[in-house]
Amino acid sequence: MHIKSLTVGLVFAAAACGGGGDRAAEQAPAGEAPEAAAPAAAPTANAGEQVSGDVRTTGVVHDVDMVFDDTNYVFVPADLTIKAGDIVRFHNRSGGPHNVAFWEDSIPAGAAEVLLDAMPNQMAPLAGEMVVTPDEFYEISFAGAPAGVYKYYCLPHLLLAMVAVLTVES
Repeated sequence: MHIKSLTVGLVFAAAACGGGGDRAAEQAPAGEAPEAAAPAAAPTANAGEQVSGDVRTTGVVHDVDMVFDDTNYVFVPADLTIKAGDIVRFHNRSGGPHNVAFWEDSIPAGAAEVLLDAMPNQMAPLAGEMVVTPDEFYEISFAGAPAGVYKYYCLPHLLLAMVAVLTVES
């Protein structure tokens, strides 16, 4: 009971302190798949390229669902392999709020600097903002990310073992 109370307290505290941006512009209407909007000042992407912030990526967008499955809080998939330059879109599907946070000692050398630049609206270094609304998402571009294993977790559900692994290949 004490762990649940602590978790609930952390969730409310983090949600109260998190993000602060205009979420209406970031979310799709109910029943529609959310789309990432390119910033107005971003250059036009070439065929096969996507623009994420100021970084041009040549990879693909991978979806990771953040889910409560009536038993556990999980990332689906919990083990994902991508290429450097790909984007990972973390979706709040159920059981939110959720976020994505990386352990600095569990990512490759040089990855922290890339993630600090690639993760918008961080609650803390290497910890993305809370996604509260169902189907809301948080994107991270891995353009320029060093190859290796990246271990991450959901802060509100860490005590409930909501952890996952991302492998970035060159």
